[in-house]
Amino acid sequence: MDNLLILGAGGFGQMVYETARLTGRYGKIAFLDDAAKDSRVIGKCVDYPGFLGEYPCAVAALGNNGQRLKWTKALLAAGFSVPDIIHPSAVVSPSAGMGPGCFVMQRAVVNTHVRLGMGCLVNSGAIIDHDSTVGDGAHIGLGSVIKANCQIEPQRKVEAGEVIFSTRRRIEGVDSRELEDALYAFGFGNRCSYVKPFGAGHINETYAVYMPAEGGEEELAYVLQRVNKFVFKNPAHVMENIFGVTEYLRRSIRAGGGNPDRETLSYIKTRAGENYFEDAKGLPWRCYNYIPDSVCYQTTPEPEQFYQSGKSFGRFLKQLGDYPAGTLHETIPRFHDTESRYADFERALRRDVKNRARTCAAEIAFTEARQKDCGRLMQPLRAGLLPLRVTHNDTKLNNILFDAATGEGICVIDLDTIMPGLAANDFGDSIRFGASTAAEDEQDLSKVHFDLALFELYTKGYLEAAGDVLTAAEKDSLAWGAKLMTLECGMRFLTDYLQGDVYFKTQYPTHNLVRARTQFKLVSEMEEQFGAMQAILQKYS
Repeated sequence: MDNLLILGAGGFGQMVYETARLTGRYGKIAFLDDAAKDSRVIGKCVDYPGFLGEYPCAVAALGNNGQRLKWTKALLAAGFSVPDIIHPSAVVSPSAGMGPGCFVMQRAVVNTHVRLGMGCLVNSGAIIDHDSTVGDGAHIGLGSVIKANCQIEPQRKVEAGEVIFSTRRRIEGVDSRELEDALYAFGFGNRCSYVKPFGAGHINETYAVYMPAEGGEEELAYVLQRVNKFVFKNPAHVMENIFGVTEYLRRSIRAGGGNPDRETLSYIKTRAGENYFEDAKGLPWRCYNYIPDSVCYQTTPEPEQFYQSGKSFGRFLKQLGDYPAGTLHETIPRFHDTESRYADFERALRRDVKNRARTCAAEIAFTEARQKDCGRLMQPLRAGLLPLRVTHNDTKLNNILFDAATGEGICVIDLDTIMPGLAANDFGDSIRFGASTAAEDEQDLSKVHFDLALFELYTKGYLEAAGDVLTAAEKDSLAWGAKLMTLECGMRFLTDYLQGDVYFKTQYPTHNLVRARTQFKLVSEMEEQFGAMQAILQKYS
């Protein structure tokens, strides 16, 4: 049992003496003090080096913050072991961390993940709540309360009974109060290393959230998004759909022996237990775990990726085959109702609020010539010939995460538009994006072609994974799905162009018109090869 030397024999030193005795950890306990007269005082403070052999442990029990910290450093430099002195009635979390020479007095509470610097004093009855940090030499006064996630400056004295509320720290990459509020709402604010824009979506603002890793480095841990409320007018319904489907998928994946942490997104509730956070401007934010060792492709670098995306979306359909699609909210009414999309186009053309119709006469004529085609899926749906499914409704290649090591599709992402819909909608949207030889906004139309070989690869993967979930009528509808989703997307781009670019993000004035032209070029080539598309579907059905 080691002996303990206490520098300072005043009132605080006497408290430390009693506390050290109560711990039962020390043999002899003596004081050094420059003025006190006491039989236990064996020298002055400057005499400390001479007592190292007999008293290997020493603490600086001085009420002045600066002096306590100064002498704690001196004792350490001299080779003393400088312990923490904790009263038996105090409550200190096993996850709390303390620097040398700290004092935690009677009935004080040091909660989960608190960090105390060197030479701190937590006085009787004080409470430091979880995830707070107290700087070197600080004094947390009698009965004071440090709320969760606070930062107490070095050598600060928190007065008796004072309550300290969380103060926010600067986070690199945060350029708005709304983003900062969202980080704190999800509980990342006091630990987040930095944030930066993430992804290449047209609709939502997306940020990568980097957090400290166990090895001391920083890792991408979460994805934070501000949802476009112009598009998703009822975010509560959007998030109810997402939580319902992802939680169902987790159970399904786990039951099948898979890894739900990699094979579906895991959304996070706010600290208040809500599905999303609404900022001061009334805009919703949501958050999900980042899936490491995964990659996302904006275009098809290799045909294998397109085949894998077909398997992923086919598997997605099958996994949700028994999910009650009718319980989902229709968060964007008539989203893939091509007849309704045509009506939107007609309305935008009639109003022509930006006087742009004169600049896109050919595209307008192309759309009008295909009005009758717009009912090719809606009519059998209304007749009960095609069943409603849980559909993704945005099945582009870049909404699949691929395993970086194996190249296999592992997870369907971007679940904003999860709704009741048709299998042909999801199949068709994949084809219109992935079976194109050029980017969605390629300005040189000579580069834009519908690739029948890519169509076949996707069809093979999709039907292999979907298995017998699809009915015969659904399989027959898939070629029409490819054509109509491409036509519909072109109409949406053209409609937004006529309305003044209020829906899709644009980078230049004719961006949406360029996008519409690429879609219409694909529609033309699909029409030329429609028989071949149907033959491929028959081959793999």
